[in-house]
Amino acid sequence: MKRWVMLLGPLLGCTGALAEVRPVDLSLVHIRSVAPQVVVDLRYATAQNFTGKVLYPSVADCYLRADVARALGEVDKALRTQGLGIKVFDCYRPLRVQFLLWEIVHDERYVADPKKGSRHNRGAAVDLTLIDAAGQELAMPTAFDDFSEKAHRSYEALPQDVKRNRSVLEQAMTKAGFVGLATEWWHFDFQGWQRYPHSDTPFEALAAVRPGP
Repeated sequence: MKRWVMLLGPLLGCTGALAEVRPVDLSLVHIRSVAPQVVVDLRYATAQNFTGKVLYPSVADCYLRADVARALGEVDKALRTQGLGIKVFDCYRPLRVQFLLWEIVHDERYVADPKKGSRHNRGAAVDLTLIDAAGQELAMPTAFDDFSEKAHRSYEALPQDVKRNRSVLEQAMTKAGFVGLATEWWHFDFQGWQRYPHSDTPFEALAAVRPGP
């Protein structure tokens, strides 16, 4: 599904008042349909997250708006020239799950208020980390879902290799049009995320129309 929108210059880094008018693809697509080598490890489909509970059904997978998925595919492609890759922890998140997270953590530095919605609910945000050619995660400042100052992008009391890995990930994501969240080294929003509406489409519905194996 597509709709026509006006993309203002600031969203695209342009200086003119109006950059262009073009269609925005609102489809939620499976990441491996555009980037088959991306590793998916959805933590909310397991108990390995800050809630300690399984919040996603077994059919859950990484879905993103089409433009966002393609941009993430470019990130993976670029990193693979360096012998690296990406592992995603969370992508699109139904709005109903946002309410569950908010019940546990009322802190907008880490969990978006569901009344306002999260970039994840728009299919325009991704949580991820770097992996090596063998699929092993590289050392990062903290584990996923660590709500401490150490997870902040500005935190510098870290080993040099950890700071280097964080920088490699951030540079690759920024080049593809993503913006990192200040309080979470793993979280990135896609530029122009405001173009995408919040969604509560269940994973079961997305899985039902997902093409191919």
